Amino acid sequence: MSDAELISVIVTTYNREDALDAVLRALAHQSDENFEIVIADDGSRAETARIAESWRARLPMPLKHVRHEHRGFRGGEIRNRGIRASAGAICIFLDGDCLAGADFVATHRRLYEPGWFVTGNRILLSRQLTEAVLAQGRAAEEWNFAVLLQQRLRCGINRLLPMLHLPLGPLRKLQCGRWQGAQTCNLAVARSDLDRIDGFDCDYTGWGLEDSDLVVRLLHAGVRRKDGRFATGVLHLWHPHSDRSHLPANRTRLDEVIGGARVRALRGLSSLGADDAVPAAENSSVARR
Repeated sequence: MSDAELISVIVTTYNREDALDAVLRALAHQSDENFEIVIADDGSRAETARIAESWRARLPMPLKHVRHEHRGFRGGEIRNRGIRASAGAICIFLDGDCLAGADFVATHRRLYEPGWFVTGNRILLSRQLTEAVLAQGRAAEEWNFAVLLQQRLRCGINRLLPMLHLPLGPLRKLQCGRWQGAQTCNLAVARSDLDRIDGFDCDYTGWGLEDSDLVVRLLHAGVRRKDGRFATGVLHLWHPHSDRSHLPANRTRLDEVIGGARVRALRGLSSLGADDAVPAAENSSVARR
């Protein structure tokens, strides 16, 4: 991918201002600054808009903030709104509690090639370490391997391998048809491919599997999986388990997609109305609500 092409980092968030602040801090220090940040806000309170606005003047890259009203967990739909607001040739999906190292955007740019999407992975922080990182403003994304090893020995993180950098070359394409394990906490997809499959399926509500549905339909469309492990790992801050009561219904939806050949979402990007989302940080009256 050309260094001149814009990348859109779409950050999904809901009422997690302390984590979002840390995520934006990490993105502010990327070695590759040719990207925009799109905060995809699943109906957060006004403090989220204030965090976004506080970073706007400090960031070396553009910041957009889109939201819709909160009507339960609608991860797929709010990501679609982020896609629609984006201007980049590549969309990198990053959760609003995942801290990216300084080479995160640059590495995704280097790994991208037409006809492929890139899946990354993560290290989970413990509750105690997450609380300390957020309370003390510690830039955990800057920790070197020695510090991470210490945290692993103290059970502050669950593993070390995602933060290693290894030149895997063609090995990154060994699982080119596998959908399992790909998650939107760290996923890069060409905007043209997202348009081709009509983005995420908004019929998935509640926690779970809207990202798997997206990946399965990308594979149906002939877009292959490229492994970003040992290159694009992020640190995932602890959070309580989400309500999983919608998971059985979402599993049924996913099984139908896996068993078929459908490419386009049943209710995707093209289903979004022109006036049913609020560009929160671009409208001062909304940002002050």
